[in-house]
Amino acid sequence: MTTAVLTVDQVAGRLGVSRWKVHDLIRSRELASFKIGRCRRISEAAVDDYISLRTEQEAA
Repeated sequence: MTTAVLTVDQVAGRLGVSRWKVHDLIRSRELASFKIGRCRRISEAAVDDYISLRTEQEAA
């Protein structure tokens, strides 16, 4: 199974938020990420996990 790796801008577009909000989510460890050199990357699985977690929290 191959998981795509996304940039901060791509994640922002997917979530419909600003790139600054994505950085805030990364800093608060709500959204898992990693660095390749100086570039921050987020896996699609991490984005899916974040969406699932937020959906469950909102439903509770």
